[in-house]
Amino acid sequence: MYRFLLSRQWVILTLMGLVLIPVMIKLGYWQFHRHEHKVAQNQLIARSLAADPVPVTSLTAPGRELPRRDMWRTVRATGTYDTAHEVVVRQRTAADEQSIGYYVLTPLVLGNGESVLVNRGWISAGNDLTRFPDVPAAPRGKVTVTGRMMADETTAASGIKDTKGLPARQVMLINSKEQAKRAGRPMLGGYIEQTGPKPAGSTPEPVPEPDHDSIGPHMAYAIQWWLFTAAVPVGWIVLVRRERRDRVAAAAKQDEEAREDEEAREVEAAGAARDGGRTAEPAGSGETEAAGGDATPAPAPARAPANP
Repeated sequence: MYRFLLSRQWVILTLMGLVLIPVMIKLGYWQFHRHEHKVAQNQLIARSLAADPVPVTSLTAPGRELPRRDMWRTVRATGTYDTAHEVVVRQRTAADEQSIGYYVLTPLVLGNGESVLVNRGWISAGNDLTRFPDVPAAPRGKVTVTGRMMADETTAASGIKDTKGLPARQVMLINSKEQAKRAGRPMLGGYIEQTGPKPAGSTPEPVPEPDHDSIGPHMAYAIQWWLFTAAVPVGWIVLVRRERRDRVAAAAKQDEEAREDEEAREVEAAGAARDGGRTAEPAGSGETEAAGGDATPAPAPARAPANP
């Protein structure tokens, strides 16, 4: 009764299940690894934010790529702002994660002649995106900035397209190498996401601390994919058993119908035989009936009278 598994429909269905099982297992592990990455990142952010501030030059240097272990470390930098090479970074959201505007990116010139990029915070985009916005003035003179150390942004890491042909002093990515070319001086790798001192007014709005409590839905997605994986063979078995049950029921029904038809034919044949026995007459019975059935006996011949 399992020969139906060799049919085209069942061969295709079985092959699809065999393909889906490893694919869904792999998708489950992909989500599980994303969960592990998120947990590790949360731990790194928490440790970095809790660490004591260090001089920015102890973590980075001109042209150096910031190691991941130094991300979000609190650093200090003392120098003067170079507002002549200040730029704004397009398409950035405010703390409410709804409003779109700019990050204000200003180089801070250190005492050794090198500089470091400082993200001073977020401002509204305004109505005219083709001109340089009104940016709150940076403090004059020597200042000491504290903030979180961040790695240079790239399209590969951020997914943000580095659009060319933008209005003057507007960029898409925060990248120290590109800004070093603009400023014409050595620039430390990475940038500082400023946390202090606080701006005199309400803007620029400081960039909020990164979330390091949420772990996201990745573990739930992983379990979901693995449950789907287990459902494939279970579903296949259920379908096979149902198909076999339906085929057995159909075969039994056919046998029952054939038996009923056979019984009906036998009954019909028996009835026909009985009807034939009642209507059939033995040979010669007609002649007997015609010869003597209803015939009246012939009168005896008259006897002649005796002579006296």
